[in-house]
Amino acid sequence: MTRHILIILALIAGTLITRFLPFWLFPAEKEKPRRLEYLGKTLPYAAMGLLVVYCLKGINFFAGSHGIPELLSVTAVAALHVWKRNSLLSISVGTVLYMFLVQAVF
Repeated sequence: MTRHILIILALIAGTLITRFLPFWLFPAEKEKPRRLEYLGKTLPYAAMGLLVVYCLKGINFFAGSHGIPELLSVTAVAALHVWKRNSLLSISVGTVLYMFLVQAVF
């Protein structure tokens, strides 16, 4: 029982440290380092690129549905994002479209 409590306390401490440490290190009234500003601008795009590559890495164009559901969904996500500029909307619609295509069409 003590072990469980210690594990839970360690998880709580780790979560609190990762949440509050950036605010302690970089208060609002202090200017942020240029490198941090650069990372804040570039990392979201890098993460999205990484997710796209991860999601599309297993496509086999020569078997099954030939990657058609994946390509249609990626096209829908890109087009909707360019049109509406809403990440949540474009990702949600792309996911629903992909699941519909996989479950009902292919």
